[in-house]
Amino acid sequence: MKRPISFLITVYVSVPVILYLFPWILGQVIFAHLLRFPFFVDLSRPEDVLNHTCNFYLNTEEGISVGVWHTLPASQWEKSAMRSPEWYRETLGDGTPVIIYLHGNIGTRAINHRVQLVKILSAAGYHVLSLDYRGFGDSTGDPSEAGLTNDALYLYHWVKKHIRGSLVCLWGHSLGSGVATNAAVKIQEQESAVDALILEAPYTSIGEVVVNHWFMKMYRFLPGFESFLWNIMKMTNIVFANDKNLKSLISPLLILHSEDDNVVPYHMGLELYEISLQTRRKLNTDAHVEMISYSASLGFSHSSIYLDPNLSGVVRKFLENLRH
Repeated sequence: MKRPISFLITVYVSVPVILYLFPWILGQVIFAHLLRFPFFVDLSRPEDVLNHTCNFYLNTEEGISVGVWHTLPASQWEKSAMRSPEWYRETLGDGTPVIIYLHGNIGTRAINHRVQLVKILSAAGYHVLSLDYRGFGDSTGDPSEAGLTNDALYLYHWVKKHIRGSLVCLWGHSLGSGVATNAAVKIQEQESAVDALILEAPYTSIGEVVVNHWFMKMYRFLPGFESFLWNIMKMTNIVFANDKNLKSLISPLLILHSEDDNVVPYHMGLELYEISLQTRRKLNTDAHVEMISYSASLGFSHSSIYLDPNLSGVVRKFLENLRH
């Protein structure tokens, strides 16, 4: 009995020591990009899991190639058989809204909940471009906050070059919500506000998610541990500060969050909603801000909001209001 207890105590004590000596490990855990779920999907063949979809790659900077799936809106489904990537690219000019989907950590663009969401958005009549950031899936390079943001920015500008006045929406889920607001801030500073932002299960900052994680809570009683953890976060140079970003963003915003989210606490979504309302009042802008909350009784948790039968209607109403 003593040996198992001694082992558990050793493991418990070793975690803070390991984080102090190797802070980069925390970054690996945050991105979790090496867990390339699902393992046996050929990302170059999206048709194995998703119809009306073309795979292509973009060189977002020297030495970095990122994989992207372009899924067509329902209006283009019948014409898509045996079509080339060039034909898919041309369809972006059909006037249909484009949604750039920025997924969360762990796995690739082929994970089931991501595929199911894309199917819903495609059937609702939108082009959807699903990006695997650098280091994720079949994309090259190593992830970093700046790197993920640059990948999203490159795809956004690539889309803008190929559309003809269509609305472009950034949709960020979980980790991707930070990528989305980071990109939106840079676009707003350099050009004009992004047409629309949809944040699914967003956090205030990635550090708050780490500190409030159930595993880290086991150490909260240790004097100074929370400050220690924040210092480690600074060393990783990973912030993803949605709360700070939304204090300046003036894009129309829709927040989707489930009350039973077991990864990003629901109260973080509420806090971001309040920050956005304050920003609108402070900057005297009439950009639409909305939050849809899902009851815990529905069991949507962190990644299953796509199960809402009214989701396509919610998105359609939000985006169509922007045209008036």
